[in-house]
Amino acid sequence: MVDLSAQALEETGPLRTCIVTRAVRPADDMLRFVLDPQGEVVVDLRRKLPGRGVWVSANAATVREAVKRKAFQRSFKRNGLAVSATLAESVDDLMQRDALQALAMANKAGAVVTGSTKVEAAIASGTIAVLVHASDGRPDGIRKLDAQLRQRHGEGANDVPKINLFHAEQLDLALGRTNVIHAALAGGGTCDAFLARCRRIASYRSGAIVDAREGSAHPPREHDDGVGRHDAGEAMNGLSPGT
Repeated sequence: MVDLSAQALEETGPLRTCIVTRAVRPADDMLRFVLDPQGEVVVDLRRKLPGRGVWVSANAATVREAVKRKAFQRSFKRNGLAVSATLAESVDDLMQRDALQALAMANKAGAVVTGSTKVEAAIASGTIAVLVHASDGRPDGIRKLDAQLRQRHGEGANDVPKINLFHAEQLDLALGRTNVIHAALAGGGTCDAFLARCRRIASYRSGAIVDAREGSAHPPREHDDGVGRHDAGEAMNGLSPGT
């Protein structure tokens, strides 16, 4: 007889239990934390760092709750363990760096164009897979490109993700250029890697689970005890599948 209980699945499959909510989820919906050589709690985004790990639902509110409730101290069985009060913000920073590294890789692969003129040309040619706007870009410039996207693709424009998670300075550093306000990515593996990381940031900030393939979002499951619960309409803050 096959044991399909949650405990058995967690032990034999890719399910993990959140140390705060006790939610049982696939590893992809969780964050792994370990102790670094200095004994500090750090996030293991790639889930490859050595040592015993503990798992937290992948949203900022739950990470903050883990710090507040001293859940890391209990899980690592170290009462004197010091945990940074800004751990949730540190995770967000690392996620941004990870996404920007993926953007840099896409750029090296020739999958990125920047500047209004080149982005407009990409829209006109129908080769655009992702549209990026600097979060501090001028609203009129953003509206213009979004309108051109709708004009070119009609209802299909809703299938093109639009990202405004990063400041222009961050985009400059990632792409090795200056004054990057708008960018467009063609499809391909490097584009998919960047988009998946952006969706993870949006999910982390909103508290909703964002499907990395479809761009859909839904609130945390009921057994999350309401921690990090947000309306699904807020899930794509900074990353939307269209307007």
